[in-house]
Amino acid sequence: MKTAFLLATALAFAPMAARAADDHAPLRFVLIPKTVHPWFDKVNTGARAAADLLGKTTGRKVEIEYRAPETADVSSQNDIIERAIATHPDGLILDLLDEKGNHATMLEAVDEKVPMTVFDSLPPEGMDITAVGADFCEQGTIAAQRLAGLIGEKGEVAIMIGVPTAPNHTRRAECERATFARYPQIKVVATGIDNDSIETAQKQASAIMQAHPDLAGWVACDAAGPVGIGQAIRESGRTGKVREVGLDNLNDMIALIRDGVADSSASSRPEMQGYWAVIAAWQRALGQKTPKYIDTGIDVLTKKNI
Repeated sequence: MKTAFLLATALAFAPMAARAADDHAPLRFVLIPKTVHPWFDKVNTGARAAADLLGKTTGRKVEIEYRAPETADVSSQNDIIERAIATHPDGLILDLLDEKGNHATMLEAVDEKVPMTVFDSLPPEGMDITAVGADFCEQGTIAAQRLAGLIGEKGEVAIMIGVPTAPNHTRRAECERATFARYPQIKVVATGIDNDSIETAQKQASAIMQAHPDLAGWVACDAAGPVGIGQAIRESGRTGKVREVGLDNLNDMIALIRDGVADSSASSRPEMQGYWAVIAAWQRALGQKTPKYIDTGIDVLTKKNI
């Protein structure tokens, strides 16, 4: 009911000129994530659910084109964005790998009058673009505080950073460090970089735990990191000895919680991010002004609620 009311309200206030232009032609949005990844599959699921609902509610078809870079590489992502711009879609929905590295390409979209929405990221400074997602600092802080409690507020900890240029990953890391700094007996002894790869995270975590045999716990800054960390903890036989608090709701992350390898996870609701990113993009396509930020909130997943 609430969603239907919001859609009806948005339709009522959409500029008449924009709606009158061609009410029956399909609207096409290109969704470009950081890389191929199961977290982004969940975003895509939410995006398609929103497109289906919009089509049923308005009678106008909404199409989602999902174009993911094979690896988390800024040049590859920019190339996909440029090719998408050339097709003149009704909107781009982006998760930026590097707000500075993506900036010039985004300006091309502005020049071509292609509206943009970002999710799980932040737009370059000065650009009037709606951002959809959870509070990155809050998410990192929740994870770090939970880990501090698990290890009795003392001991050595490590942080797994995802893509170092990604604003959401770096912000979570900053806030995790700031949280640990409030505990005099907790020391951050290592950081890994996984570039949104579970395999890389597993290798990095294994190497760090070998170098730091007294490590008490882990937090991460992306969805791939905690899955790789959990695999490394299990493979090293240190389940229950090295504690982990993860991020997000990948099936592998949930399995690690159920198996007792990880304590919990702070999830940024990827399906909801995809859903509301499409709603915002649709409103922009109609000429409607959209909010600066849509906060989709955070779920704390534990054995009790998964």
